[in-house]
Amino acid sequence: MPQNNTPTIRQVWTAALQTHYTRYKILSGSFIVAVILSALPLFFNQIQKREGVVLNDLVLAYLIPHNVSIAIFACIWGMAGLVFYRALYKPEIYIHYVWTLIFISIARIITISIVSLNPPIGLVELVDPITGVFYGNTVVTKDLFFSGHTATMVLICLCLEKKSDKIIGAIATLAVMVLLLIQHIHYTIDVLAAPFIVYIIFRLTKYFLKRDHTRQW
Repeated sequence: MPQNNTPTIRQVWTAALQTHYTRYKILSGSFIVAVILSALPLFFNQIQKREGVVLNDLVLAYLIPHNVSIAIFACIWGMAGLVFYRALYKPEIYIHYVWTLIFISIARIITISIVSLNPPIGLVELVDPITGVFYGNTVVTKDLFFSGHTATMVLICLCLEKKSDKIIGAIATLAVMVLLLIQHIHYTIDVLAAPFIVYIIFRLTKYFLKRDHTRQW
C-alpha cells in the first residue's frame, strides 16, 4: 500500500522553527501582537469616554435592528478555526496573518483616534465572551472606523489559499458585513472601508515579508 508522505504538524513546525527567518518572524510577530492586544483595553477605555458625532446613515435607517450576535460569532470563529487549521500545516499562513494583523491593529488605532464617532442609533450591543477580554471585559461601542470584525474576516479570507476555502471565506465575510449592519454595530462606511484598507495592508505586508526573505540571514 502507498505510504502517506504528508508531513505531520510537528514536522512542519519543527522545520519552520529551524529556519532563522521563519523562526524570527513567528516569534517576533507573536510577541508584538501580544503587546498590542495587552494595550488595547486601555485604548478602548479612553475611546469609550469621548464624545463623537452620529452619522446620518441611509442604509441603517432602512434596517430594523436585530440581535444577530450568534450568527456573527459563528461566522467569525468558524473561519478563525479554519485558518488556524490551515496554518498548522503551513506556517507561512500564520506569518502572513500575524504580521498583517499587527499593521491592521495599528491602522485601526490611528483611524479610530482620528475619526471620533458615537455609535449608530438603534445599536444592539454585541458581547463576545472570547474577544471581550481584549476590550477589558467591557462593552465598547465607539471603536467604529474601520470595522474590526469585517477586517478580521477579510484578513482570514486573504490568508486562505485553497479556492474552496476562499469561496467559503468570501461568503462568510459578506454575511458578517450584512449582520453587523442589521445589528447596527457599525455605520455602513465602517464596514465598506475595511476590505479596501485590509487588502492594501495585506499586499504591502506580503511584499515586505517577501523582500525581507531575500536577504541573507
